[in-house]
Amino acid sequence: MPQTFRAVGYVSPGKAGIAYDLAVLLHDERRVRRRSITLVHGDSVLVDFPEPVTLENQSALELEDGRFVEIIAAEEQLYEVRGTDQIHLMRLCWHLGNRHLKTQIEADRVLILRDHVIRDMLLGLGARVTAISEPFQPEDGAYAHSHGEPAHALLNR
Repeated sequence: MPQTFRAVGYVSPGKAGIAYDLAVLLHDERRVRRRSITLVHGDSVLVDFPEPVTLENQSALELEDGRFVEIIAAEEQLYEVRGTDQIHLMRLCWHLGNRHLKTQIEADRVLILRDHVIRDMLLGLGARVTAISEPFQPEDGAYAHSHGEPAHALLNR
């Protein structure tokens, strides 16, 4: 019979012990504060953190009993975007950011969720766009942290 466990902590990639079980999650499922996560083998983990946390690929949740649940980033349907050179790729990133799109930025490519309208825009801007499937780890963005903390940019004008 499936059991529900409680997470008491988040552990960065490579810092946890051997995993008791796995949770395979899409990018938008890995931003958590309070929710239940179903594990691969049927159990679940209740996450109830004071602040939202983005669970990184190969990170872990520590359970009350000291065991760990490894977080695996699920494959997603993406577009790989490449420019003709680094300056061109930066310009393409500007256009994606201007549209507030979730984007994974790497040295020689960016990844975005598939959207045919955006694909057509990028092709029109001279990008090479390829449909791929792999884990997606977009940038959190400027407002991914708590808005109430004293160091928040909007509070320190």
